[in-house]
Amino acid sequence: MRPLFLLIALLFAVPASAQIYKYTDANGHTAFSSQPPNDTKAEPIDLQPLPNVQTPAADDAAAPAPGGTPAKPAAGADRNSPRTGPSTPVAPGGKALPYQRLALTDLPTADALRANNGNITVGVDIAPALSGTRLVRLVLDGEVYGEPTNQTKGLKLENLDRGDHSMAVQVVDGDQVIQQSGDVEFTIQRAHQ
Repeated sequence: MRPLFLLIALLFAVPASAQIYKYTDANGHTAFSSQPPNDTKAEPIDLQPLPNVQTPAADDAAAPAPGGTPAKPAAGADRNSPRTGPSTPVAPGGKALPYQRLALTDLPTADALRANNGNITVGVDIAPALSGTRLVRLVLDGEVYGEPTNQTKGLKLENLDRGDHSMAVQVVDGDQVIQQSGDVEFTIQRAHQ
């Protein structure tokens, strides 16, 4: 395992045109070096070129993730920015999603939220808008939280326990879940009572 780690470390430490040599050291261990040792037989290693990975430009950072929902923003992003992973249909079968955007908004952007009373307020970013008998409801720590509503701003969660939580939003029609957003994880900091 150690020789493999050394080889990987050397791959990142030396320029792309450098040569790597493999040899056995005085203790009988396989070693790698960018310089051939003077007193030991060394075997040159042919390295394949490293693959190029294209990173999105800064303007692409807010582009929708696969599935149509914006990805979780970087630290320091605006509180109103959507904060979930991709929406996923609840029913299997790969059907097209009815909502191109379904995400929680107005969540804290810091790693932990100080809420000494355990109360927070969130919003829902949804497109197209709710219609007919469809409503939204929150899912907190895997359990339905509160009653379904047609409101997408100012959804209140009260008296949350301190610690780590996950939250998502669902679009429902009666008892049927139409679509659910990805989970958002957050931490409540709260004075111990």
